[in-house]
Amino acid sequence: MYYEPGKIYHIYNRGNNKQRVFLHDENYDFFLRQLNSYFKSAEVNLLVHCLMPNHYHLLVELSKPAAFSNLMWAFTTSYVKSFNKWNSRVGHLFQQEFQPKLIDTDDYLAHVCRYIHLNPVQANLVQNPKDWNYSDFTVWISENKKSDSRRIQLRNDLIGSGRDYEKFVMKFAEARKIEKEVERKLFGKVRK
Repeated sequence: MYYEPGKIYHIYNRGNNKQRVFLHDENYDFFLRQLNSYFKSAEVNLLVHCLMPNHYHLLVELSKPAAFSNLMWAFTTSYVKSFNKWNSRVGHLFQQEFQPKLIDTDDYLAHVCRYIHLNPVQANLVQNPKDWNYSDFTVWISENKKSDSRRIQLRNDLIGSGRDYEKFVMKFAEARKIEKEVERKLFGKVRK
């Protein structure tokens, strides 16, 4: 796949057989440090991230032409080798190569940002995305006026202030919660 500079892509992958790809806090921290290091050297903007126990979501924007598939392969290989060494294991960690989706409209972009940040809530890991340590939700809702990061610029362009973004996310979370409760009462089961 050709990755075009200036375009935004949703990148995701999950563990082989849906197994955990992060077992300890150190795994999450190492993944993010390595990711930021690889992305910085290639001038890739990490706009949104959420690391879940058995998968990850990233929203990225390339600043210049880059062999992004090769970059992700090198990054993933470095993480898997370290993970395997730490946990005395061998073999594949991820189910497949990462999956990319081009984000082609602002509405879709806003929805994907919200979807990524709500992942830990939807998985019943936390009640509020602010409580999940392995995403950048708190950066997105920050009111730090001095921040000139691409994340904050994107948030301002899409939604507005940090407070506006938090309302945007939590309103949808509440609607999903009500929808799940109705489904449970009507059908005795709940879609994820």
